[in-house]
Amino acid sequence: MSTKISEITALSDDELVDRLAEARRELFNLRFQLATGQLDNTARMGEVRKDIARVLTTLREREIAAAEALASNGGEV
Repeated sequence: MSTKISEITALSDDELVDRLAEARRELFNLRFQLATGQLDNTARMGEVRKDIARVLTTLREREIAAAEALASNGGEV
């Protein structure tokens, strides 16, 4: 089952990085199963790819927000 964006935004940055690594491993395994003819549910590949995109988008949004906050403070922490 695909992860909802509300679940992703509730996670911390470290948890997002862990979730990203886990999803990439799963996608690798799904591709391997597809190549060997063992994959039954091909739709799962699309779900995992979208999960990866959601996590990357959330991480990027947070990165941009942090950079804007730093810039608005004149570079002072």
